[in-house]
Amino acid sequence: MSVQGEHPAGPGPAPAVPVSDLAERARSVVTGLLEAPWGRVSPSVYETGRLVALAPWLTGHGERLGHLLAAQRPDGAWGAPGAYALVPTLSATDALLTALSDGSAQANGARANGEALARGAARGLDALAALLDGLSARAVPDMPAVELISAHLAERINDRLAEFGNHPRPELGLRHVRTRLRVPEGWDAGLGPIRSLLSAGRPVPAKLVHALEIAGAAAHRTASVRPGPRTGGIGASPAATAAWLGGGGPPPPADPARRFLEAAVAQHGGPVPCGVPITVFERAWVLSGLLRAGVPVSVPPELTASLAASIGTSGTPAGEGLPADADTTSVALYALALLGRPHEPESLLQYELDDRFCTWEGEQGASVTTNAHILDAFGEFLKHRPDARARYAPSMVKAAHWLQGRQHPDGSWTDRWHVSPYYATACAALALRHFGGIAASGNVRRAEQWVIGSQRADGSWGWWNGTAEETAHAMLVLLSAAGRGPLPHRARAAVARARDWLLGLTDWTDGPALWHDKDLYLPGAIVEATVLSALHLAR
Repeated sequence: MSVQGEHPAGPGPAPAVPVSDLAERARSVVTGLLEAPWGRVSPSVYETGRLVALAPWLTGHGERLGHLLAAQRPDGAWGAPGAYALVPTLSATDALLTALSDGSAQANGARANGEALARGAARGLDALAALLDGLSARAVPDMPAVELISAHLAERINDRLAEFGNHPRPELGLRHVRTRLRVPEGWDAGLGPIRSLLSAGRPVPAKLVHALEIAGAAAHRTASVRPGPRTGGIGASPAATAAWLGGGGPPPPADPARRFLEAAVAQHGGPVPCGVPITVFERAWVLSGLLRAGVPVSVPPELTASLAASIGTSGTPAGEGLPADADTTSVALYALALLGRPHEPESLLQYELDDRFCTWEGEQGASVTTNAHILDAFGEFLKHRPDARARYAPSMVKAAHWLQGRQHPDGSWTDRWHVSPYYATACAALALRHFGGIAASGNVRRAEQWVIGSQRADGSWGWWNGTAEETAHAMLVLLSAAGRGPLPHRARAAVARARDWLLGLTDWTDGPALWHDKDLYLPGAIVEATVLSALHLAR
């Protein structure tokens, strides 16, 4: 929890941050966008568990088993606190049970201890029983396909336990073999229709391809989807790709989908991220963040060209295999405008609803950060093309008005794409400050007051604990006013404490993962760029 209330002024101004050091780190982040074009994303327990269960033949199987065992919490669950643990714990438990059942723990170079796997699986089952006991659907974080994923994995675990009941294993006790998991009512309702479509080779909603693994056997080589032409992946997901390849032996080494998986596992030596590649997403967020803060970076022309080329009639996806979305599109457009290459934002209009913008058509929910980024994109474009104001200004007013209405009484915002209110508040406050007009000034002031009042005693900010990422987001809320006169004393003192805290860290990307996908993830380059932006403004 955050520490609320007033804080002492602190020890005075923080020591100056060497501009050369910040600039060099920023240059390194930018060049890394080209050196690692798939993006830097933390490994996922959920996705890693799916590869253990679906592709035991794949390079790094033993390392993935070891990763799962090492990542298990003392209480037997995996992942972040609360209901965030549900999906990774289901996946890891199913993975360990599968490895016990199919013998892969001792095959393909893996040398996992059967007793260790059984203990991990048993502890996972106990944790799942506690997580699912009386679980309300409302208590589960709004994450992609969470209901379908949970229902599918509970089904798999129950089937596996039934097999163990018929063919007992000495490593698993009778109590655990008799366990049967139940997810909230109705969560499995969509599985049958999706599997029927895939079995018939008929189209499915594009957003579901990212979680193709929920289809089970119906996903195997389904004609409903095809590997990406550039990466060979399915749905920008190792799990979806493994599910499409099927549960038999390894495909030929030249198979595009296998090549995708081999490239994905090479990133972390076995474990894999949830979403990869995230090329456009990473480039758009990194460049727009650094440029907005005025960090002196030279952007290679090929990065600018790649962003411009990604914008189609429906905008752009975060990476190959994903559907186009308004969030990635708007940040890419904003980055292009900051780079002096403004691109007509017409594609965003197809995401416009009566009162706001959606992230994609048919979105179940609403996103604060998507609407904030759309406000940024329109606003920055109109700086270059004021003659287009009549076309886009009404949409800006709509997005700004909706954002104002979504602010919580304490001054913060929250969003469906991130754990932390500091990210959502930074996105909304900065967009409203720059493009929301005088009507939004009160919203921005309340956001600043909330940020100052929620700073931790050590100078950091964070939802679960103080993190570099959240501290930087909080600083950006306060520092976004710096160009309009001196910061008030309380804001200046809060920024100084935060800067000292950040400069005392050795690794700004040392978790926790806070971004929403099928599992929580940490986009390393984006987090580094956010911290560098805050420190640059605070120098």
